[in-house]
Amino acid sequence: MKLGVFMVLFGGRSLEEALDYVASQGLNAVEIGTGGNPGDKHCKPDELLDNETALKDFKKAVESRGLMISALSCHGNPLHPQKHLAQADHETFLKTVRLAEKLEVPVVNTFSGCPGDHEDAKYPNWPVAPWPNDFQEVLKWQWENKIIPYWSEAGKFASDHHVKIGLELHGGFSVHTPATLLRLREAAGEVIGANLDPSHMWWQGIDPVQAVQILGRAGAIHHFHAKDTTIDPINVNKYGLTDMQEYTKMLDRAWQFRTVGYGHDVKTWADIISALRLVGYDYVVSIEHEDGLMSVEEGFTKAVHNLRQVLIEEPLTEMWWV
Repeated sequence: MKLGVFMVLFGGRSLEEALDYVASQGLNAVEIGTGGNPGDKHCKPDELLDNETALKDFKKAVESRGLMISALSCHGNPLHPQKHLAQADHETFLKTVRLAEKLEVPVVNTFSGCPGDHEDAKYPNWPVAPWPNDFQEVLKWQWENKIIPYWSEAGKFASDHHVKIGLELHGGFSVHTPATLLRLREAAGEVIGANLDPSHMWWQGIDPVQAVQILGRAGAIHHFHAKDTTIDPINVNKYGLTDMQEYTKMLDRAWQFRTVGYGHDVKTWADIISALRLVGYDYVVSIEHEDGLMSVEEGFTKAVHNLRQVLIEEPLTEMWWV
């Protein structure tokens, strides 16, 4: 496996400055935002798609520093019930797929999105309970009329461009668990897979090792994020795992994102990495930083240190006893 980083961390630096810093830390890969929630600070698809010289310069900037691009990321909500918002994220996704093909990047990361509860809705509706029965009716309508049709078409577009889709399993979106990912994958094809982030598993009460096993056995892990979560044993009993307080209220929240090793110990992360190896994932572990208690540099360097203790960056080719 290779160690990488989601470059949105370094949005305050130019592309060249950010790449120099990443390379100086001995990493192998970068994940780059192309719009949507990650923004397009380091990569503007319109400029690169229309200019072959700019495209070559962009690719050279990465490769000349001994780095590779693990994924292009455009996390948004292409199923948003407000059509203009959905269309903007959809167009960003299409451009990102086309750019990934040109750059020979195999994965585009995004969210599944979440529709409303009827055609004239204004806001997404994320059902999280089987009763009252209204929720089941909403969920059925969403999957049959919005989620499966959209991703079947989007999946075909990505496949035609030789790109895989890594959906981040994130609360608030329709695909947020291993089960919902596999449901969509069965309907829309194997081009759909997970951009698996353990931090989102922990706060939903899902063991990331088991998530790796479930998805990995199906060949459904296309990319992997490295971010941690800590759960406050007192606050969780007050607010529950679906805590709706702002992330900034760190003292009172039931859970919060942390850098790798500061929510769960290195042994736990070793178990996750071992599970990835066991199911045949041999791609990039991409560090993401959303730790409100650490600066970007501190969180990033500590994550690098902790992951290097458990990450085997070169695959084993033979055993001593063979």
